[in-house]
Amino acid sequence: MSLKNPINHLRAWREYRGFTQESLASSVGTTAAVISLLENGQRSLSASWLDRLARPLQTSPGFLLDHHPSDLTAELLDLWASIPTENQPKAIKALQSLSKTKAGT
Repeated sequence: MSLKNPINHLRAWREYRGFTQESLASSVGTTAAVISLLENGQRSLSASWLDRLARPLQTSPGFLLDHHPSDLTAELLDLWASIPTENQPKAIKALQSLSKTKAGT
């Protein structure tokens, strides 16, 4: 596997949020060896794993797969992480109302 084309961005998000493999593993109830396997694609990053890992990494499950943290504005990431999960749909609607291109149009 080429480092230029990672299978996912779990390692980048882990490092961006200041976790070691051990500390992330502890926060989701697994081992550092499992985190390593997930990062390098030797173990499937299932929907369940994405949900478990996204919380401590303060991101969305989809971002772990599709977006390197350096691709996104840090201020926006930190702001999004501060929005309670139950309010995130409202935040998305508010952002869509400010966007030139609205979803569904």
